[in-house]
Formats: sequence, C-alpha cells, structure tokens
Amino acid sequence: MASNIIVEQQFSHKFTVTVVRAENVTKGALGDLLDTPDPYVELFIRTAPESRKKTKHIDNDINPRWNETFNFILDPNQQNVLEITLMDANYVMDETLGTASFNITKLKLGQKKMETFLIGKATKVHLEMTLEICTNLDLRFSLALCDKEKQFRQTRRERVMLGIKKLLDMEKPRFLPSSPEEVPVIAIAGSGGGFRAMVGFSGVMKALFESGVLDCATYIAGLSGSTWYMSTLYSHPDFPNKGPKDINKELMIRVSSNPLRLLLPQHITNYIQALWTKKASGQPVTFTDIFGMLIGETLIPARMDTKLSEIQEKINQSQSPLPLFTCLHVKPDVSELMFADWVEFSPYEIGMAKYGTFMTPDLFGSKFFMGTVVKKYKENPLHFLMGVWGSAFSILFNRVLGVKDTAGGSTMEEELEQIKPQHIVGEDCLDDDEPRKGGTENQEAEEEFHRTAQASWVQRMFTSLFSDSALFNTREGRAGKVHNFMLGLNLNTNIPFSPVNEVSYHATPEDEVDAVTDPDEFDRIYEPLDVKSKKIHVVDSGLTYNLPYPLILRPQRGVDLIISFDFSARPSDSSPPFKELLLAEKWARMNKLPFPKIDPKVFDREGLKECYVFKPRKGEKNCPTVIHFVLVNINFRQFKAPGVPRETEMDKELADFDIFDDPESPFSTFNFQYSNKAFTQLHDLMEFNTLNNLEVIKEAIKDCIVSRKENPSSLSRPFSLSEIPKKSLKRDSHSKPLNNLEKDQQ
Repeated sequence: MASNIIVEQQFSHKFTVTVVRAENVTKGALGDLLDTPDPYVELFIRTAPESRKKTKHIDNDINPRWNETFNFILDPNQQNVLEITLMDANYVMDETLGTASFNITKLKLGQKKMETFLIGKATKVHLEMTLEICTNLDLRFSLALCDKEKQFRQTRRERVMLGIKKLLDMEKPRFLPSSPEEVPVIAIAGSGGGFRAMVGFSGVMKALFESGVLDCATYIAGLSGSTWYMSTLYSHPDFPNKGPKDINKELMIRVSSNPLRLLLPQHITNYIQALWTKKASGQPVTFTDIFGMLIGETLIPARMDTKLSEIQEKINQSQSPLPLFTCLHVKPDVSELMFADWVEFSPYEIGMAKYGTFMTPDLFGSKFFMGTVVKKYKENPLHFLMGVWGSAFSILFNRVLGVKDTAGGSTMEEELEQIKPQHIVGEDCLDDDEPRKGGTENQEAEEEFHRTAQASWVQRMFTSLFSDSALFNTREGRAGKVHNFMLGLNLNTNIPFSPVNEVSYHATPEDEVDAVTDPDEFDRIYEPLDVKSKKIHVVDSGLTYNLPYPLILRPQRGVDLIISFDFSARPSDSSPPFKELLLAEKWARMNKLPFPKIDPKVFDREGLKECYVFKPRKGEKNCPTVIHFVLVNINFRQFKAPGVPRETEMDKELADFDIFDDPESPFSTFNFQYSNKAFTQLHDLMEFNTLNNLEVIKEAIKDCIVSRKENPSSLSRPFSLSEIPKKSLKRDSHSKPLNNLEKDQQ
C-alpha cells in the first residue's frame, strides 16, 4: 500500500532496576512488638507500560536480601519518575511501610548506579540502576517485504516458471518465460461471504490445484469466508501432498452439522475456561474469542492449537503459494466505510503497510511500547485469528443469543435482518435423503437449544466472565481487541507517498470521478491510528469492502495478474457484479496505486458472465490485469464439465438452481449449515466456472509474460531516498532515519 504516514523508528530507553536488599525494616515500635515484618518492594513508573513490578516477600526478616532485577521500557521524552514502596505482606491486607522516589532523568545513559533510599527514619533500601538505549526492537519499521518473503519469492519464481511451462505446454517460445525475470507474479484472491464464500472457494481451489494454475501463483489472498477455507487447507497435515479434492470431502462433513450444537453446555464450559485463562493473563477478551472457538470447532476441531507461524512448514520450500489473510483496524466511533486500516497476516509477518510496521506472528497480541515487547504472550491460535478475519459468524451468534446492537447497523446487519430460520439451520438439511454423519447429535442439539429459551443461560455465564454489559450491545463488544503494537510510537505525516507509485503512476481526474460510488466511503482513510490507545479493535475486512486487494496491491509485491473470485451477496442473480470491485478501484486510486479501469458499462455490453477481464490501459506501467470471477450459474446448468453436456434429468435438475433469487436459498451469508446437496452444488458450480474459463486465465498469463519481455519492470531496481521529494521530517535526538526505506523494492 502506498503510505503518507510513516512511523519514525524512535529509540526508547531500557531502565534496569535490581532491588538488592533492605536494612532495618520496621513497622514502628508497637508494630514490631506484635509481628516481625514480611517485607517486599513495589516499583512503579507512571509513564511506563507494565508500570508496576514487585519483588517476592520474605517472611520475618528485617534485613531482607532480594537481588531481583526488573526492566522498564521508557519514552525518553517523558518525565520518568521511579516510585519505590516498601510493603509488609499480610494475610488480609498488605501494609505500606513507606515510600521514596527517584527522577530517572538524573541517570546518565550507560551509567550503572547504586542508590540508597531512606524509608521513614531508619529503613534503607538499596537499588542498583542502569539506563541504556533500547536497540532491540521487536517491530520491523519498513515499507519493504521481510527477508523471508523475499527469499520465498525468489525460490517460488523457479517453481512458477516450471508451472507456467507445464500449463502452457506446446505454446510458442514468445509466450513462455525464458528467464526468472520474465516470470509474472500471479495472485489468487477470494472474497468474503460467510460459508458461501468458503464453500465456493473450496471448489475454486480444487480447479486451480488440479489444472496446474495454482502452481503458477505466488500468492493466495483471502478475506472473511475465504480465509476460513485457506485456514482449513493450509492447516491440514497432509496439504499440499493431499489436494483440495480429499480435504473438501472432510469439509463437507464438517459443515453438515448444526452449528447450534456448539452452544451445548459441554462445549460452553470449555470456552469459558479458555477465556478465563486468557483474561487472567492480562489479555483483552471479547465475543470474537468465542466466535473464533465456534468457527474452529466447526472447521478444524482436531487442529484447534495450530498457530499461523506453523504454516511456514507448508511454504518452507516454496511448494505452495504464500497465503495472505486480512482484517481491519477500526475506531469504535467511526464507520468502517469511512476509516479502516488494513492489517495483513502471513505465516512470516503481521502488520500494517500503511504505517510500515510489522512483527513476527508470535508477537501479535503481546504488549508493545515504542516498538519493543514489554509483555509477551503465547501466540494466538489460528481459530482466534479466524474469528477476527470473519465476523459474519459473530453477528449470527449475537442474534442467536438475543444480543441487540445499539451502535448503529451496517451492511452485514441489514442483511441479517432478513434472516429466516432455515438460513441458520438450512431447511433442506432436514430433507436431505443422503445419509450424513452426526445426524443424531444435530437433532439433540436443536431440541436442547429450543429448551433453553434462546440460550439465556449462555448469556448469564458470559456476563459473569465479562463485567462490562456493553459487551452485549455495542460494536466495540463484538470487535476483536488486542494490545496496540504501535503504542508510544511517533507518527510522521510529512512523508510522501511511496516513490514507487509517484514514479510509475498518475491518476487522471476522470479516474477520480468515475471511481467514486459514495462521497463518504473511505472519507477518513488518511487519518492515523491513535498511538496513545492501549488497545486496538480489529474486525472483518468485509465491513469496508469485500475483496482483499490491499494485500496484493502493495507495490513491493509487484503483482502482474490478479485472479479474483467474488462471492459477495447481490440483490439478485442477474444484478451487476461490480460493486466490490468498484470500491477496490476507488480505494486504489485514493492510495495512488495502479489499477485497471473498471467500466461498469461492460455489463450492458457483455451481459452476465462467469468472469470479466480488466486490462491496463495503453502506457500504464506496473498495473495488474484483473480477472474477476463472479458467483453465477449460467453454463453449469447445461454442462457438468467444460464441453460435457448434462444428459440425465436428475443431473439437469441438480444443476438448475439460483443463488440469490431463490427465497429459500441455502446460500445465505448467514447460513452456517450446508447439506451435502447444497455443498456439492456450490462447490461444483465454482469448480466448473473456473475450469470453463481456463483459456481466459492462460491468455492473461501469456499477455503478462509478453509484457515483461517487452517492458522489464522498473520495480526490479532499488530506489533511494534521493528520489523522494524533499519534505521536512520531524526528528529529535532519539530518532533515526527510517529503517530499510532506501532498500524498499520489489
């Protein structure tokens, strides 16, 4: 993403305190007669995160020796004062014996100082203190890709080169890459849309895998429902040795179960225990944690402890495309349509390209201050991230639990208002003649659920966990919440947009006008994150628009071809399918990122199709081609495979279905139970649509190869700070130039 807000890499100070010992600890003449002190020391720095530390107490000792060392991360621009409190441990209530303070600014950098503090009239506490510049940063400050992704791209390019030659077998040499530099970067993108998107994407991935197109892709980017399928696929122990065909059969069984069974007491007890543990450790907990458990129990029950970083095993030899997932950072009082920062997740890094701040996946959710971790937690399990990436599931269960939203509706809630009982528990699931595993459990779950009167007992248990009643009735309550990894950093809004884009692309006034769909959409995207806020809210990216383009439009990724699959809801099957793509175009224009012109009139000229191709205009450099697949049932009604007509009446009847026009459709965004029939219909439809347009994909790949041959990409060369227009940079004595900005390149 182009960025005009950059985080300055400011050095913090590391303040180390060793509480060595104390002399003559006293509770006063009378107090000492009654009891010998059990002393301990509390340290408090108001301006520091993790501001309070304490030693263990030592029983019955007036001259205790602790020799305990503590570290604080400090902002050198603050007035940092250490407050020392000597305490006496008691069974009922601890007693304060006295206090002292120390102005840390008196300590010189690199100096080690032993200081004695007088507490009261007789007690002395001895501390050893050191102040250093903290150079061990846990955040990476850069617009560049991380080293692991760069290495992945280099190795993957060799594999893609072989994949393209196999896919385009028998083609003329001019259409085949003759060197790694001529290999195009291809990205697959999947939209949101609940289980509809997940099931549809499963059919797409089967087609791409078996046709060889997946071997030609460098990235797979997903949003909301598509991330659920990607998580299921990449966390599977047998992938990629076992392809989507077998994994999708397992998925079909998983989604045939009634999700309401997960609200039975035996499941809820496990959720509550996990949430108590997380909350007790000092991490924020919201309904998103519960929804992550629900979606994890549904899709990856045997892999609930899988971590995002562990998926590196699936790409360690570049054997699969690099998966990219996304959510939004939002402000609790601003619509997601107006302000949202896109957060990207890969097995290598998590971060926000808007600010050039990234961390390894195991640090997401830990407490940061000025780029350094001050309290590390265990890496969040994949199911928690699945809950963050896709909040449609959360909205459904809010309604099931009787939760009302008082913070204003959104597009997803408006669709939910139309929900019917059979959309939660697919009506045709009960009529499915095909035998299915777990049928008895489903029936018991439904009976138990209705007996519990809208799960009021679940509310009581949840309320005991969450003391804040706002959790049940505000958007903030259902958003995911994590510690703000940009806490305490300095934002510089004077940096220009990425020079990659300034050099390569200039939008025309016509583009700006044509791309606008609503004046308020993205109105505040240039605003910065609040670096003083201790926590940030993260939600489903589909709440702003439903395609994960920001991840693959990062100029450093240099993507040549985007093959995107849009499973977004439309008013009817015959409605124009470009709403989300037009929003993606507008977002790209506002961020000065090259994007092909999306002409909505193509619908009038060409009618409803399975996919549309949008190419760069003449002379437009570094602009990707977009192949936009939409969710339609056209040729699938007559053909069971490309060029193979349907012959039997049963076969024709199975394929004769609508997706959005049918009022009893099982494909609602908020249906979380798919019969085997519904799963097969949607899965096979998207597999067919993908294979039916294989030649379109091949032609686009050939065009990209020819373009690379004729126009060696300027993105392959590094650029330097000398290419950036000179602007004033806010600096102070503790700041340094932006890390790796000089090296930002493809």
